[in-house]
Amino acid sequence: MSEHTVKSFTEQLETLSALVAQMGGLAEAQFAAAIEAVARRDSQAAESAVGGDARIDAMEGEIEDRAMKLLALRQPMAVDLRDTLAAIKIAAELERIGDLAKNIAKRALVLNREPPIRLTQSLARMGRAALSQLKQVLDAYSNRDAALAETVWKQDGEIDEIYNSLFRELLTYMMEDPRTIGLCTHLLFIAKNIERSGDHATNIAEVVYHMVSAGHLAPNRPKADTTSETSVPFEARR
Repeated sequence: MSEHTVKSFTEQLETLSALVAQMGGLAEAQFAAAIEAVARRDSQAAESAVGGDARIDAMEGEIEDRAMKLLALRQPMAVDLRDTLAAIKIAAELERIGDLAKNIAKRALVLNREPPIRLTQSLARMGRAALSQLKQVLDAYSNRDAALAETVWKQDGEIDEIYNSLFRELLTYMMEDPRTIGLCTHLLFIAKNIERSGDHATNIAEVVYHMVSAGHLAPNRPKADTTSETSVPFEARR
């Protein structure tokens, strides 16, 4: 390829990476607003998180269109091909994180109409752990840091442990006072959305690791979610 063609191709890849980083920043801000809406009973932050989802969806479409054009017209190979495919995959994961943040914010609006419940602070702690994970994996992408991506990947079990503890605590709360079942159900859904956001951040870590190193992380990620095996005592169901 001529020098002009190579320069143009490089600029297109850089633009694609910049768009992914920008989308990541938007997703991070949206998720942070959703968590603050829960932690501080901040309905304005919740509305901001809900409203920010449309921009993230639009950016996913733009990234996918640009990446597809690169694949069709430039036929990239090796690291350039991995960069292009990574952009598509990461944008899809960020779009899902945006959806989950919107869902959290919508439930926060419902919770804010009810009396405060102390368990929201446990949710906030879990949310901030997931937010930290997202920030780190976006840094790994921007810096092309495979080691940091692997570190994030290994952290997935930590969020699962918080989720397990919160799940058991919410079950106990509902069994002790059935009047809280409706409220606690919203909290359970928020907790699950936070846990799923951590899973998507872990997916991004796997993509970044492969993009940078051309290798793959272990097939069995360090999951620790045991809630599917949790049973409710018989006397609680009477």
